Amino acid sequence: MKNIYRKVDLRLIPFLFLCYILAYLDRVNVGFAKLQMLKDLSLSDAAFATGAGIFFIGYFFFEVPSNVLLKKFGARRWIARIMVSWGIVSALTMLIKSEWAFYGMRFLLGLAEAGFFPGIIFYLTLWYPSGLRSSRTALFVSAIAVSGVIGSPISGWIMDTLSGTWGWAGWQWLFLIEGIPSIIVGIWVIYYLDSSIAEAKWLSDEEKAILTKNIEDEETTKHQAKLSDAFRSGKVWVLSAIYFTLMIGLYGIAFWLPTIIKAFGLKTYLGVGLITAIPYGFATVGMILLSRSSDRTGERRLHYFFNVAAGGIGLILSGVFSYSPVLSVIFLSFGTLGVLGSMPLFWPIPSAFLTGTAAAAGIGIVNSIGNLGGYVGPNVPVWVKHISKDPSAALYTIAFILILGGFLVLAFIPKSVNVKAFLPERR
Repeated sequence: MKNIYRKVDLRLIPFLFLCYILAYLDRVNVGFAKLQMLKDLSLSDAAFATGAGIFFIGYFFFEVPSNVLLKKFGARRWIARIMVSWGIVSALTMLIKSEWAFYGMRFLLGLAEAGFFPGIIFYLTLWYPSGLRSSRTALFVSAIAVSGVIGSPISGWIMDTLSGTWGWAGWQWLFLIEGIPSIIVGIWVIYYLDSSIAEAKWLSDEEKAILTKNIEDEETTKHQAKLSDAFRSGKVWVLSAIYFTLMIGLYGIAFWLPTIIKAFGLKTYLGVGLITAIPYGFATVGMILLSRSSDRTGERRLHYFFNVAAGGIGLILSGVFSYSPVLSVIFLSFGTLGVLGSMPLFWPIPSAFLTGTAAAAGIGIVNSIGNLGGYVGPNVPVWVKHISKDPSAALYTIAFILILGGFLVLAFIPKSVNVKAFLPERR
């Protein structure tokens, strides 16, 4: 049994990991582009926050339909469509000349990418029982952290090295160079991914039968299977609220971290990228360790609560010690882990009680509503300026929201959400 899942891991996880690196990079590289783009396009911080966040409005409107269509047309074709679309839109963002063009392209990027993340989360439910899903989700979600580790220095290098080449600004080269790989890998998806266990030619009939039985055995323990069940489930709406708080933290950090780091006095974009990579690198290691602990014990709620609480405290301390770049980066690293490390703890919960079309729609609802926090997160620093003169007030606000989400998990997610019963027999 263990050898079969290792075979599935090697086939799926590295490829999905690569796809998500590209997705997240194209989504948040605007945080680096901001360092040049604001001056070139005469954008204010408020206009940048609106444009960065408006991505999630487009994402919201097409999220659930996209996830249902993925189930209808199959992961292979639909994920390919998503990746090629967002790669084209991301690359074309280099051509924007005005504030409204910036808003329009970010909205279109959200439409194009809608359904990718929840589609992959749903796709994993077709291959792994929930008892094995957190660690695989962690490996997939760790692409966010790795995209920060790899993408931040690359983004800085592009902007330092290519600024002015052919008359294009560094931020224009950034969007072009980081958009093209998504198109290429999107085409590769068509030839590489299988939409189901039955389609996998790289598995023997016996291996397919074992994997299918594990999934079918788990499905019999679930009750909500229709599309309408997802909308009627109170748990789905509570999970949406919890994920909303998590996304405020994620994108509040992601879109402003380069700006926070640059304020330390760094002179080059590459230097900003290298320092920005540190919190993401720390979060990568911590995320994997947390998810393994959660899978081993079958416990999600307390893992989630204590991680976001530690992350919130880390953000608070990074603000308190903002006068010290070293201490600030150390505590920002804990804050980043508090957000990223909680994602693989969170996502096995919806699929623990939803199945079939309800799983696709329920995951889509949670992700689409939750990702509206991605609109709020970048705007928190702008809004808080009107209330407090403290430059660290935005970090304190995000920390409070993260910890609030942790208490929602303790209050509304039952202890019975335990995945140990779904661990397949290891042979």
